[in-house]
Amino acid sequence: MFRTRALLARSLAPLGDRILVRRAAKEVQTAGGIYLPSDKSKSPNEGEVVAVGPGMRDVSGTLHAPTLKAGDAVLLPEYGGSKIKIEDEELFLYREDDILGKFEG
Repeated sequence: MFRTRALLARSLAPLGDRILVRRAAKEVQTAGGIYLPSDKSKSPNEGEVVAVGPGMRDVSGTLHAPTLKAGDAVLLPEYGGSKIKIEDEELFLYREDDILGKFEG
């Protein structure tokens, strides 16, 4: 039974206000053209939303839907998130409050 990576990521549905994110690829070349070894480059602070949970309920039971949707480009904190590995692809699970911002355009 073969599944594509996109199908596997979609089969993982985040709960509550959690957001499943794929981090952008590490930059291996600087603006000046110098190639960096892969272990020396920092993890990128940008990513793409893969899946979004239904949102959180407050004490009165009202559902607060998340502001992000699948496909949004987001700014991530340098540390944090729960690393999830699906078929050699690393995805990260964040709470919506942990995500720093959303890129427009």
